[in-house]
Amino acid sequence: MYRRKQGRTEKGAPKWMVTFSDMMTLILVFFILLFSMSVVDANKFRAIADSFQERAMFEFYPSLIPFENPAEDRDIKDDPFEKEADPFETHLELEEEEVDQQLDQLLEEVLEYLEANQLTEEVSATRDDRGVVLVLQEQTLFETARANIISDAEPFLGKVGTLLETIPNVVKVEGHTDSRPINTAQYPSNWELSGARASSVIRFLVNNHDLEPGRFISVGYGDTRPIAPNTTQENLQQNRRVVVVISDPSYHEGDLY
Repeated sequence: MYRRKQGRTEKGAPKWMVTFSDMMTLILVFFILLFSMSVVDANKFRAIADSFQERAMFEFYPSLIPFENPAEDRDIKDDPFEKEADPFETHLELEEEEVDQQLDQLLEEVLEYLEANQLTEEVSATRDDRGVVLVLQEQTLFETARANIISDAEPFLGKVGTLLETIPNVVKVEGHTDSRPINTAQYPSNWELSGARASSVIRFLVNNHDLEPGRFISVGYGDTRPIAPNTTQENLQQNRRVVVVISDPSYHEGDLY
């Protein structure tokens, strides 16, 4: 009797597992490579940034090795993109700085004058982004419902005019009233009264001092810009005022309106 020859059984993993393992290994290596490329070495990055800062590459130096005296080298080589200072702009900046100092001096002199003449209750002087601002109460300049400057106001306005002769600033004069209506042949409303008062102040300054009329702006606001509610006699008195704005040179003329 013949025995049937049994087939040989191969030991170990199937052959396809070898191919599959190689593929998985390659995929793992691929992702490790991607991860390593995505991580930035902080020290290397800092070294490259420093080399750019020392201008080694942009100034045609073949090496990234720091120079012994990088500051001296930068002094020797001019930056081709560096903008030269404009003499005209520099001159304007110096002029503005000088006028700004004159405005501070003007404010100081006006405050001293007000204190010496006991006018601090009727006239206030401050400095804001527009320049030096003088607020003159009605009783300091005018009689009630009138726009003619009284004689007691002339010394103070004369001081203002003398100071304006020394600076070229634009000057805005604002007339303000309270909310009580007025209806006369000369002033049909508060618009006409406030405008006439602002014009009277400008006329006095121009007629008594060497001042160019084109420097002045006259505005009558009537009762549209009160600084206090028109509910008491004291508040009404505060709202009846003339405001003189000696403008800062950097403040645009159109912004004064």
